[in-house]
Amino acid sequence: MHATRGIENVCYAFWPADLIHIQVAAGGLVEKTTAETNRKIAHALSSNFARLLIEVGGDFDRCVLARLHRAGYPDIRPAHQIVFANLGAGAVRVSELAERAQITQQAMGKTLKEMERRGYIVRRVDRHDKRAKAIELTDKGEAMAHCALRIQARVRQEYAIKIGVEELDALEQQLRTALGKLRLNHLPET
Repeated sequence: MHATRGIENVCYAFWPADLIHIQVAAGGLVEKTTAETNRKIAHALSSNFARLLIEVGGDFDRCVLARLHRAGYPDIRPAHQIVFANLGAGAVRVSELAERAQITQQAMGKTLKEMERRGYIVRRVDRHDKRAKAIELTDKGEAMAHCALRIQARVRQEYAIKIGVEELDALEQQLRTALGKLRLNHLPET
């Protein structure tokens, strides 16, 4: 279709077999093909605020994971990062970890079994509730966590060089403020 000038309004009409995007222009109606409309919709859905956050977070996680592999932890997978990111210090119950990570207890349990087999965590009977299991890092898990913290600091420094120190600090502070205002309290306190 041709570009139009003087567009006054945009609406979507749903026809039984098709979606047609109609622009009301000064010179009359201009229809766009379904493919053109779908491309615009796909672009809008894939370039929104949430996607921007996912892209930055995903890139950061991939950088950290690749360096962990090179540092001697090749068996760490992306699914394991969610455990370390939500563990905090000390023993934590499986239910609490799952809630912080916003995944089911079954999914968390499966990940924890794998991590236990690899020697990063140990599951023990909770001291306060004999029916529950508490998760703790092993010596290997603590060593990997310390290594991950050093790597995260380096990756953050690289981001600061690319983005700017003040800009990155401001972005992080704005995100922390937004988490508080939105009452998204999934970050571990310990």
